[in-house]
Amino acid sequence: MKIDGRVYVAIDYSLKLDSGEEVDRSEPGKPLGFIFGASQIVPGLEKKLTGLEVGQRVELAVPPEEGYGAVRPDLLRELPRSQFPQDAPLKEGMVFQATSPHGPMNFRIKSVKDDVISCDFNHPLAGEQLNFDVTVREVRDPTPEEIDALNSSSCGPSACQSCTCTSECEEG
Repeated sequence: MKIDGRVYVAIDYSLKLDSGEEVDRSEPGKPLGFIFGASQIVPGLEKKLTGLEVGQRVELAVPPEEGYGAVRPDLLRELPRSQFPQDAPLKEGMVFQATSPHGPMNFRIKSVKDDVISCDFNHPLAGEQLNFDVTVREVRDPTPEEIDALNSSSCGPSACQSCTCTSECEEG
């Protein structure tokens, strides 16, 4: 069976940046499983898996616009120091979580000045080419339970008004 339509797919993968840094991988013996075509993985990876079969191994490069997007300048913000815990020793690269109208969202500190903290609300992999090494482990029809779980998910094309997955949903 080939990857196409709404099938269940399981893959072993590793993800590296152009720098060679490995930023993610599936655990040995625990492939990543998802319903193909349901916007559960980055659009560029999903697109490049089309037509593959069990046992195939491929190396795929996904450009930023098909991964986590370009770095958006509107997501770079300066916040007053008073919005952070008073006793927190703030440093460049620290990650914090804020509550937004769409739920929790992480951000990184870009720089620390006396009373102003420069923050980046972009996804940590925004602007990065994603280099995947993928082996297809399983392709089959999804079970009724997997379809039910997908239909009850709070994030997807029909839920874009209420979640932060709009860049993924626009593709779906």
